[in-house]
Amino acid sequence: QVQLVESGGDLVQPGGSLRLSCAASGISLSGYVVEWYRQAPGKQRELVSEITTFGSINYLASVKGRFTGSRDNAKNTVFLQMNSLKPEDTAVYYCKLFGTKYWGQGTQVTVSS
Repeated sequence: QVQLVESGGDLVQPGGSLRLSCAASGISLSGYVVEWYRQAPGKQRELVSEITTFGSINYLASVKGRFTGSRDNAKNTVFLQMNSLKPEDTAVYYCKLFGTKYWGQGTQVTVSS
């Protein structure tokens, strides 16, 4: 059974940092492009970042320079380091395997003073 489990979401002040994790079981992440999405209340889900199997990473324009994706194939985990967080980054963050039906359950990130 394939599972993706996100963690690391929290309440943080503007300008703060968080590191999200997406840990997989039942499947090896090394063969997949892994995507990070987010969905804010009342808004559509949007693609934040994607990490290719070769390690190259694409970012949503609004997070470029603040967010950094990475993967640790030995731990079967993908990370999203989020720095200089803004209130508009508040959302539930999900990881997904590109081209598959597999989504994580999401982790809440709230940026507020």
